[in-house]
Amino acid sequence: MWSVQAIERLGFAMRLFWDSFYWLIIGRRYKQKVRLRQVVEQIRVNGFDALPIVMALSFVVGMMLSIQLLYALSDFGAESQVLLAIAKSVTREFSPLITGIIVAGRSGAAIAARIGSQVVSQEIDALKVIGIVPVRYLVLPPLLGLMISMPLLIICADIMSIYGGAIFSVQKLDMSVSAYMLESFNVLLVGDVVQGLIKSVVFGIIIVLVGATTGFHVTGGAEGVGKATTSAVVISISFIVLADMIASYFLTQ
Repeated sequence: MWSVQAIERLGFAMRLFWDSFYWLIIGRRYKQKVRLRQVVEQIRVNGFDALPIVMALSFVVGMMLSIQLLYALSDFGAESQVLLAIAKSVTREFSPLITGIIVAGRSGAAIAARIGSQVVSQEIDALKVIGIVPVRYLVLPPLLGLMISMPLLIICADIMSIYGGAIFSVQKLDMSVSAYMLESFNVLLVGDVVQGLIKSVVFGIIIVLVGATTGFHVTGGAEGVGKATTSAVVISISFIVLADMIASYFLTQ
């Protein structure tokens, strides 16, 4: 029974993704176009509002990596390689993963709660009655918003992570912070940054689809909304970690 429900939810999520871009392309023809104001609002809510916590945690992660890598590489007399290791690890792996988890906790829960409460209060049925397609109105704006805002968050997270590593490493490496930052950007390849950006777009899609799917399947009133919110966060993070592993494998071949 559990496996059947999981397959059903997966199919529903794929249908949401298809329907979202279907209405994005032909919505204007049926007077169902997505409004730019809605997308900009989602970029603000899911991107700009999450920027402080993303930057703070990225700074801490960069510093943590610096501490651990300096300790590990000192056994081999290779402390100078900490700069390369931090730059590539945060752009390829840590920045997308940390940012994805943060946004899943914020936006994934919010999407599930919003749609779930509207399902319980029968607002979804009311939208259908007045001729508004629920997917176009409730799913497409946050989907576009996260697909745009996630790469921007990743770029900020990359810079803050490298800067956090610089704060702890410069004394050991006998470098200035500006020299450390410049050298870090010099050792990075375009592919390192692009890998993180690709992951961020995938993570954004996962967060919206999981949150929306969970919200549309809410039952049991207010208690069901609470359970759906929790489920959306847990499932989103699980799929993000799984997608990160798969993407890392294929993008490093």
